[in-house]
Amino acid sequence: MILNAVLFDLHGTLAYVKNPITSEEVSNFLLEHGYEAYPQSLDAAFHFVSMVEYPRYGYKSHQAYLKQALHRLDIKADLETLKELAALYQQRNTYTLFPDAASAVLRAKQLNLRTAIVTTIASFKFHQALMPIRQYLDVVMTGYEAGCEKSNPKMHMKTLEKLDVTADEAVMIGDSLLVDIQIPKKLGMHTILLDRQRKISSKPLEADAKTSTLVEALDQIEQWKK
Repeated sequence: MILNAVLFDLHGTLAYVKNPITSEEVSNFLLEHGYEAYPQSLDAAFHFVSMVEYPRYGYKSHQAYLKQALHRLDIKADLETLKELAALYQQRNTYTLFPDAASAVLRAKQLNLRTAIVTTIASFKFHQALMPIRQYLDVVMTGYEAGCEKSNPKMHMKTLEKLDVTADEAVMIGDSLLVDIQIPKKLGMHTILLDRQRKISSKPLEADAKTSTLVEALDQIEQWKK
């Protein structure tokens, strides 16, 4: 097996949000500021902006992102309300690397593998968290760079193109069966399902391996390379 690249999922694989703000909290905040917004409609608006509009327009900040989500609900929040809400998101919705993330990315480079992150998530939400490992990442592919969300195979294909590798030379590691395993597998990539909480009793057919840590995932890749 010839392997030249490893692609990492971001959320749930390399990083996580410790204490994310809930849609109920956002709803209460907006109601207190005189704007009628409720959890389910907020969830729908944020999902639409995340999956459809961020890939198109590439919002650069929480404030711009929130303004567009509220626009989808016909809410024109005043600037101070937007700034205050954005500050709350910056405080609460910040990403943190998992303890095994930095060593895994570094080890991938030590194995002479090109490295990438593949995620729909807007870069302003996680760029600070990547600082310790950014020098070891060859490509960071978000929805905006790809022009699509992650269930569109174009995102993985564009990442492979930027890494200058073929699908059969690459391994995708992630925790989502659809976007990290099934879609890459259809493209011809090798796949490792990361099950950090050990919730999945047996390895899915589409996964070439299943591990509970990134250390185990890199051990598997090293075995394949040998």
